[in-house]
Amino acid sequence: MQRFDVVVIGAGAAGLFCAGVAGQRGARVLLIDHAPKVAEKIRISGGGRCNFTNRDIDVRQPHKHFISENPNFCRSALSRYTPADFIALLQRDGIAFHEKHKGQLFCDRTADDVIQLLLRECDKGGVTRWQPCGVQAVRHGAAGYELDTDQGTVTCKSLVIATGGLSIPKIGATDFGYRIAKQFGLKIIETRPALVPLTFDGAAWAPYAGLAGLALPVQIETGTKKERTAFLEDLLFTHRGLSGPGVLQISSYWKPQTPIRINLAPDRDLLPLLQDAKLRSRKLIVNELATLLPSRLAEAWASQDPAWARPINEAADKALAALAEKLSRWELTPTGTEGYAKAEVTAGGVDTRELSSQTMEAQKQPGLYFIGEVVDVTGWLGGYNFQWAWASGHAVGMAVAQAQGPN
Repeated sequence: MQRFDVVVIGAGAAGLFCAGVAGQRGARVLLIDHAPKVAEKIRISGGGRCNFTNRDIDVRQPHKHFISENPNFCRSALSRYTPADFIALLQRDGIAFHEKHKGQLFCDRTADDVIQLLLRECDKGGVTRWQPCGVQAVRHGAAGYELDTDQGTVTCKSLVIATGGLSIPKIGATDFGYRIAKQFGLKIIETRPALVPLTFDGAAWAPYAGLAGLALPVQIETGTKKERTAFLEDLLFTHRGLSGPGVLQISSYWKPQTPIRINLAPDRDLLPLLQDAKLRSRKLIVNELATLLPSRLAEAWASQDPAWARPINEAADKALAALAEKLSRWELTPTGTEGYAKAEVTAGGVDTRELSSQTMEAQKQPGLYFIGEVVDVTGWLGGYNFQWAWASGHAVGMAVAQAQGPN
């Protein structure tokens, strides 16, 4: 039976980083993952360039960019390991990066630069890695934790669960972390797909199905006046519904059976422009609309009402007002989402009220830690979830290294 100070289960962003931090501070660390490759989620993120953090994170107001039943929980870890800290790590290793927009930082080359950096950090800490290696059972006793794995039984004082959520099962996502949490009596906030495309009923979506592939900037919102959430981002039409950054963002806040509202021309007031066109033009409404919106979108809208299928100079003011209102406040109710298969992250997870915000250790189960996506902390699109992985991983890496006493 092999003994380690720390076993980290899950070799994704949080697990790799945590293992390296703990190893470099003297802990004997074993990192286990059931998948043959490490960090596949990093590899496919950001179009293959990894949007590894966001400069705009406001650690004093985490609820602005992070969703949780307990939104202030993530403040401690995020304030102790900031975007600037991870940026400094990349700069030390000479990894080139750039800011795309809204604080989003991407590798200049490929996401593999970040993966190789994390592996080097593990090597510097003497981390032992077993991959692929499944874990069949976890027990806790007087000697700490005992794990039955594909490579034999191991024991450790500290066990870190970094197995992520249910998103993108084709690259290895499972419910392992939630099962371990339940085994040791921790509560789970109900999980759901987040940062995910929205889908619509076939008949209701028929007028827009032909717009697949069309993208444009919009304002998109959901919720009531009291709890309204809005984003100014690009929208992408798909065969089954809507995607693009704006839709992915709003999906984390959207509740089933409730509508979303979209302003298809957020940078202009359509009614005065249409009224002006009525005074000077004899073109069809659709042709004038096509000067204000993408032509395919103009055609899809103008074809929905006979009052919009005539020359603009013959249109009733009421019809133009209705058209402008619909385009600036398009209200529609999704029937669902594309699910975990297409979700970038999983919302919900291990209830943060079960964990220490300083160390991420389970309050009722000493030596058991949870980090990254398996925890009920979900960031916005744009590098926020990776920063949570680095910050929570760093917090636990430091904590488990300090916790090692005589073995």
